Amino acid sequence: MARQLNMDTLQQDFWKEEYLKELMLRFRWHQRYGASVKARQEQLRQRRQAAGQPLKLPALQSPAPVPQAEQPPEEPARAAVGIQEGEMMPVAPEVRQLLYQGISQDGEGRRRYLTLRTARAPEEKYYTPVTTNFVYGWQMGEPGRRCCIESFFRKNGAFSLLDPRDVAM
Repeated sequence: MARQLNMDTLQQDFWKEEYLKELMLRFRWHQRYGASVKARQEQLRQRRQAAGQPLKLPALQSPAPVPQAEQPPEEPARAAVGIQEGEMMPVAPEVRQLLYQGISQDGEGRRRYLTLRTARAPEEKYYTPVTTNFVYGWQMGEPGRRCCIESFFRKNGAFSLLDPRDVAM
């Protein structure tokens, strides 16, 4: 809704009356409750001064010593090489070791692990397509020559094939 800048005297009087009503309402509130609010604030101030010290948190004891870096759990040896467990192929041990080295904030640890896992193609991570989107392009290999489009727009403009005499006015 657009704001009306050209107000007539009736609208001006209305807004003036509303402003004065709100001003009187605030004035009455301060007359009625202002003294009790100030008294309550003064009581709080006196309690703080009586305590003598500002509020303080209790001191914490020093934390226990940090244990050495946690080693990754050992993977059980598989009896048969062809046995599949779950949908995903097992992660290479050197990639799994990245989880336990460094912190994500520095680009190490979990972040480095996830970037390496994301860089691999789905065919290298899963035994079979898990979703229907995996079916498109599954095991197609590297794409061959790609078509390169320089621009979405035509080089000669939209009406390049029209006759110059066909001009609508």
